[in-house]
Amino acid sequence: MRVRINDGWARIIPFAGFMAFIGLEEFLRFLRSHSLLSFSEQTIFLLYPVKTITTVFLLIWLYRRYSEIKWRDLGRISDTLQSLLLGLVVFVLWINMDWSFGSAAKGAGFNPKLFTDPVIFYGLIVSRLAGAVLVVPLMEELFWRSFILRYLIDNEFMKIKIGQFTWFSCLASAVLFGLEHHLIFAGIMAGLAYNLLLYRTKSVAQCVFAHAVTNLALGIYVLQSGRWGFW
Repeated sequence: MRVRINDGWARIIPFAGFMAFIGLEEFLRFLRSHSLLSFSEQTIFLLYPVKTITTVFLLIWLYRRYSEIKWRDLGRISDTLQSLLLGLVVFVLWINMDWSFGSAAKGAGFNPKLFTDPVIFYGLIVSRLAGAVLVVPLMEELFWRSFILRYLIDNEFMKIKIGQFTWFSCLASAVLFGLEHHLIFAGIMAGLAYNLLLYRTKSVAQCVFAHAVTNLALGIYVLQSGRWGFW
């Protein structure tokens, strides 16, 4: 029996699946903090590869529905260089906007050094980087820049051209994007930056690339600095 999924749900499902895993992680932490279950923080970290692989399968399953992803856009060298630069600027601003006010509570972050087994240690690093650079940017940009940004203009969002601007959709989507992250103001900044890139390039692929650059730079920074809270 073939499942019929509309255009909105095709962009919501991978994002919702990823967020459901985050909710599961927080629920497990709640149970542990109230002594309802006994397990280590490392056990929760092992959910990350499962979360990444599940999201990959959802994206592959629905990929033919994403007609707005045009990878050939990356061949526009001028736009791609702008995306690269913007991704790096967002990274620099992000690590300098780790303010205590306007931030949701967060633990020590994703620290693979809690594992002494080198296979698990390096496996988690590869999984985290792959998820942050290859999976999350595609999943989030499809949801935020392709779906939400247009849905806030018209609920029949597929009729809205990629990169169509309204003040409400631009600002509201950026705020919602910020609320998704524990560094809320940094998230709003990033949401505005990626929105502006979309308006400039009219390309979701360019936004995916910029987002991937940000996450790759952040991952390298975290591994070098040990500031696991950013993960």
